[in-house]
Amino acid sequence: TTAARAEAACRPSGRRPCKMQAFRIWDINQKTFYLRNNQLIAGYLQGPNTRLEEKIDMVTTDLHNVFLGIHGGKICLSCVKSGDEIKLQLENINITDLSKTKEEDKRFTFIRSEKGPTTSFESAACPGWFLCTALEADRPVSLTNRPEEPLTVTKFYFQEDQ
Repeated sequence: TTAARAEAACRPSGRRPCKMQAFRIWDINQKTFYLRNNQLIAGYLQGPNTRLEEKIDMVTTDLHNVFLGIHGGKICLSCVKSGDEIKLQLENINITDLSKTKEEDKRFTFIRSEKGPTTSFESAACPGWFLCTALEADRPVSLTNRPEEPLTVTKFYFQEDQ
């Protein structure tokens, strides 16, 4: 499996994360990710716009724990609590500088679970909150604590970028 290969690439010292791999990601409704006004958006890209598609950069830290980034791992996805609100944030930090042992890097950790052909990502810092897209196109990628809610999509296809 890809996770096992990434796991094997880890240095046993645990000081540096494993190598970064790029993946194509799209939700079960075929929406891909792109960046608009520093926000990650899910929508249908066609024609010349397909080049706007963001690949997801992933570093596996444990069997199911991953860091997720975009732009060659220079911008990372994080789960941030502000007041009562929990939201997905893009932070300018290099994915390879993150550490699985640092408490302050926990907000960047997602638990990857696979069910058949689809993958979902749960925040390690905010258990029960999952990466999601809206049913409607061209809406921000966000987090939900109601993964069964019909208006959100938490299942993604995830394919190593060739």
